[in-house]
This record gives sequence, C-alpha cells and structure tokens, in this order.
Amino acid sequence: MNKVLVMLAKGFEEVEALTVADYLRRTGIEVNMVSTGKDLQVEGAHGIKVVCDITVEDIKEPLNYRGVFIPGGLPGATNLRDDARVIDLVRTLADGGKMIASICAGPIVLCKAGVIDGKKVTSYPGFARDLVGAVYKEDLVVRDGNIITSRGPATAVYLAMEMIKYLQGEEKLRELRKAILLDLVNEKKRG
Repeated sequence: MNKVLVMLAKGFEEVEALTVADYLRRTGIEVNMVSTGKDLQVEGAHGIKVVCDITVEDIKEPLNYRGVFIPGGLPGATNLRDDARVIDLVRTLADGGKMIASICAGPIVLCKAGVIDGKKVTSYPGFARDLVGAVYKEDLVVRDGNIITSRGPATAVYLAMEMIKYLQGEEKLRELRKAILLDLVNEKKRG
C-alpha cells in the first residue's frame, strides 16, 4: 500500500502540512490527513481550518502505511509531541523501517519518540537544542536513512520532493518537478 499519514494537531503550520499532502497526492500516494482531536476539523496556526480524513483513533494497522509526516507550527508541534498516541505511532513506524518525515518545530516529536538518536536532522532555527542525541545540520533538507527533516514553511516544497524521491523514485519526482514548474523556477533563479 502506498499510503502516508499526515498528523495534524491544533496550531499546525498550514503551508507545511498542505504542501506535503498535496504534492504526495499528485504522485499517486494516498495521504490520510489525521486529526489528533475528537473532530475531523483542525485549526492551523494561522486560523485556516482543515477537514481531515481520519482521527488518530482510526489508525488500527499503522504498519500498513509507508510513513508519517509531522508538520511544524506552534502550538501544533508541541501538541503532537505531548500526545502519547502520536509518540507511539512514530515509534512503531520507525521500528518498522517506515519513512519518518518532519519539518520546522516538528522534529521535537521525533526526539521525544527516540527515533533520531545519532541521526542527522535539521529543524527551524532555534530548535537544535531540543533535538538531544541527534547530529544537527543546517541544510534545507536532511535525509538520514528513513528519517527526513527540513527547516520551515519555505522549504516544504523541497521536503516534499525528498519524500517523493524516497517513496516513489526519481521518475515520479521528475514528473512532479516539471508539472509544478519547480525546474523553471530554479532555472530562472540561476539566470
């Protein structure tokens, strides 16, 4: 099954969550947006309300998913970090060798789950001190095995690209880059 979970708690960063979900779906990955609350609707850090597909309670077979994505945003990331169900889910998927992706403040969830010890990671500037046990990098996107992390809202596109490369391979990545004009943007920046 080619399915990925996108975890949303009140106060999530909208750009990060929706960019990743949208681009994954464009390449044929089934994305389940997951509410950690009782309702399917979750309000982001900037007041945008998103209707999720399922709640965290609906996840019965986590290893049927290829991975999980933890967006940043505050207090969204701290709400995810403080939710034992989310921590258990991240641990289960990591132990199963599944993709664990996160951005911005989201890697604090990975730290609490204990899945980044000795791993290269990045985050929003200022969160490095919270990622105890990890090898901190300041690259836009950092991949260490099945762990993929990124810096913040402006790097969400590049995080999604790395996730697609990991999940779908180079050909799907090339197709998406062309479809969203990313190569054109990069070409214009160089010119």
